[in-house]
Amino acid sequence: MTMLAELPFWILALLTLVGIVAGFVDTLAGGGGMLTIPSLLLAGLPPDAALATNKLQGSCGTLLATWYFVKRGQIQFRRLLPGIAACALGAACGTLTVQYLPKEALQQALPLLLAVVALIFIFMPSLGSVAREARLPYGKFALAAALPIGFYDGFLGPGTGSFFMLALISLRGYTLQNATIEAKAYNATTNLVSLLVFLIGGKIVWLAGVAMAVGQILGARLAAGLIISKGNRLIRPAVIAMSLIMSAVLAHRYWF
Repeated sequence: MTMLAELPFWILALLTLVGIVAGFVDTLAGGGGMLTIPSLLLAGLPPDAALATNKLQGSCGTLLATWYFVKRGQIQFRRLLPGIAACALGAACGTLTVQYLPKEALQQALPLLLAVVALIFIFMPSLGSVAREARLPYGKFALAAALPIGFYDGFLGPGTGSFFMLALISLRGYTLQNATIEAKAYNATTNLVSLLVFLIGGKIVWLAGVAMAVGQILGARLAAGLIISKGNRLIRPAVIAMSLIMSAVLAHRYWF
């Protein structure tokens, strides 16, 4: 693409800085796309290229966070294979479906869904504070939650990390800390599937994507360490804040 030669150094530097902040926020609570997609658009990328390039940098952040947790024994990768497979299948179906079906109804409902996530954590302060007995065995969780959330991420996307966390807490009895950690493996899967679709379409602006990915990796690494050391004390307010911010931004975008 000729656009590769049209991005000056200062824009690339700013994209890297945005990537750091987005990687930190995304790893803690999700919602980094609220920063990265507008930044890519402001850098001059057309919408389809901005979405594709965003998946490149976002995949780097979620993969780094997942690798960090695997390396420290927080994620047992083999145990998660059914859920990862369900996420991949769902994301692939969602990415294909979005090309043929309208998504306006889901866009209209999304701000309310994210507001509900925030309200649940606000008015149920003990949610995810201690581990509880699972309501669904893992195989059923993969089909009932990982598959549809993966589909949603391929179909639309905003708030995917928050939905994974809430599903793991409510259906698998996880603490908020453990749900945040495991959600990264699922989110990395859905990001990679969407990235592969965009790779086939040739829409990625590599220079911008790599610059932002460097920032994503740095931000994700910092946040991953804090998730282990600080746990629920840091994650809960971050999830509430980002869910409310995403709800407000998306309500402005889709309602007005």
